[in-house]
Amino acid sequence: MNDVTHQRIKTNGIWLQIAEQGTGPLVLLLHGFPDIWYSWRHQIGFLANHGYHVVAPDLRGYGDSDSPLSPSSYTVMQLVGDVIGLLDHFGEQQAFVVGHDWGAVIGWHLCLFRPERVKGLINISVPYFDRNPKAKYADALIRTYGDGFYISQFQEPGRAERAFARHDYLTVMKKFLLITQTDNLIAPPGVEIIDYLQTPSWLPSWITEEELQVYADKFQESGFTGGFNYYRAMNLNWELTAPWQGSKILVPVKFLVGDKDLGFENTGVREYVQGDTFRSLVPNLEVVILDGHHFLQQEKHQEVSQEILSFLRKFPAE
Repeated sequence: MNDVTHQRIKTNGIWLQIAEQGTGPLVLLLHGFPDIWYSWRHQIGFLANHGYHVVAPDLRGYGDSDSPLSPSSYTVMQLVGDVIGLLDHFGEQQAFVVGHDWGAVIGWHLCLFRPERVKGLINISVPYFDRNPKAKYADALIRTYGDGFYISQFQEPGRAERAFARHDYLTVMKKFLLITQTDNLIAPPGVEIIDYLQTPSWLPSWITEEELQVYADKFQESGFTGGFNYYRAMNLNWELTAPWQGSKILVPVKFLVGDKDLGFENTGVREYVQGDTFRSLVPNLEVVILDGHHFLQQEKHQEVSQEILSFLRKFPAE
C-alpha cells in the first residue's frame, strides 16, 4: 500500500479522509459497516495499476472522517451529497462507483438522485429494492425479525454502544468481519447481537491479525456511533425518498453477491436478484453470484477485482 496517498477533503460541509492512487478515469470505492477505506486495500492498487484514478473515502462517521453526532446527519441525501462533493473536488462530471453494504445503498441512491454523475455502478451484497409506501424501512424489519435483529438493536442511541463496549475492539472486528453464518443476524431473546456473534478461534487465509488490528485501532479512535447512525436514519430515509417511489435505476449496473452472504438463501434474496422484479427496477443489470460470504471484496478479492475491471473495460476510453 506504499503508493496510496491520503488527504482530507471538504465536501458537503464536513471533512472526509480519502485514500487515493493512480491516474485515469475516476473510480470511487464506498465501504459499509463496520468498515473503513482499508476494506478496499486489494482493489485500490489493482485498479490503479490498470489505469484508473482510485479514491476510497472513510465515509462520514468512520475512520479519520468527520462524525456528526445526530442520526439525521446520516440520511441518504447527506451521504449522496458527500459523494457529489468528491466528484466536484476532482473536477469530474462522472465517475465509476463501487459500493459494498451501506456503500451499495449510497451507490443506488446516487444513481436515483444524480444519474448523470455516474458512468457505471458495481454494487456488492445489497440489492436495490423499491420503496414500500406502507412501511418505514426500520419499522418493517423490526416487525419482521424482532428485537434480536441487529438493525433493531442498533436503533436506540447508546444501546449498541454499551453492548459493544463489553468487548475489546479487535474482538468486535473479528466477530463482524469473519462472520460465516448464512442466516440473518438475529440474537436469541434478551441477548445483544455482539454477545451472540462468535469469536473465531482461527483466522481464514484472506485476512491477517495485523490487518484486523488496523480496523481495531481506527474504531478505537472513532467509536461505532457514526456507523450506527446510518441505521438510525433508516426511517427518515423512507420519509425523504417518497418522491422516488417506483423509480428505476437506469445507469449500467453489475451486482455481485456471495452465495453465503447473510440471509441470501433463506430470506428470498437469491430468488429476488435472479428474478424479474430486480431486473425491472434495474434494467441495465448484470448479476454475478460468487462463492463467498458478506465481506466479499476481501475474502474473494482477486475475483471481485477482476469482476470490477471487466465491467469498467466495457466503457470506451475518453
